[in-house]
Amino acid sequence: MEQNETLAFDALSDRVRRRILAALGEHGELSVGEIAGRIDAVGRTTVSSHLRVLRTSGLVRERRDGRNRFYSLDTDGAVRDAFVFLQSILRQGITDAAAAAGESSGGVQETG
Repeated sequence: MEQNETLAFDALSDRVRRRILAALGEHGELSVGEIAGRIDAVGRTTVSSHLRVLRTSGLVRERRDGRNRFYSLDTDGAVRDAFVFLQSILRQGITDAAAAAGESSGGVQETG
């Protein structure tokens, strides 16, 4: 696993960060206050801390407009690398399961 993937999975290990990512995925670009309003479990300061982790891991982008900061998913960053990694695992798992199913049936097909 590459460093980007590792950073992404570390960031995704926290439930609050996953909820932040879900909010950004559903609503697009949001301010810190808007994100905090959608995450009931923690306050704005904690949301800011989680956003810093998500930004440094390459999962979200930050855009500054005056004193305001807006966040959105970084679909070209680590989230894409993590997704590609998960796809490869799932693809291999499906291939292995199909092969095992073929072996358990003995490779014999019924004729009608």
